[in-house]
Amino acid sequence: MPLSKSIKSPSKKPMTDAQLAEWEASRDLEAELLESVRQMKRGEGTVVHSPVIAARQNSGLSQAQFALLLGVSVRTLQGWEQGRKQPSGAARTLITLAQRNPQALRDLANV
Repeated sequence: MPLSKSIKSPSKKPMTDAQLAEWEASRDLEAELLESVRQMKRGEGTVVHSPVIAARQNSGLSQAQFALLLGVSVRTLQGWEQGRKQPSGAARTLITLAQRNPQALRDLANV
């Protein structure tokens, strides 16, 4: 069964605990995983590129160093990099600065 058929589109409203339990019980995880592997072997799928990862990598800083400069925890930075959370307005500005001028962050890290 194709993965797209086994996973229903999320609705606008969050599921109740009962709905979530029912949906989870109806899933065939083995089939979903096998189909995912087949899709990867066929080269299907999308690669998600995080601008936060790119900015950090371009600056040459570790997650700990980058998080310290942005004034956030490493865990928060990881959430941004993985797309689980979105940075605030001020953090977005600093990330944009890091993308456009990575040397500026390197200079700050050496102060």
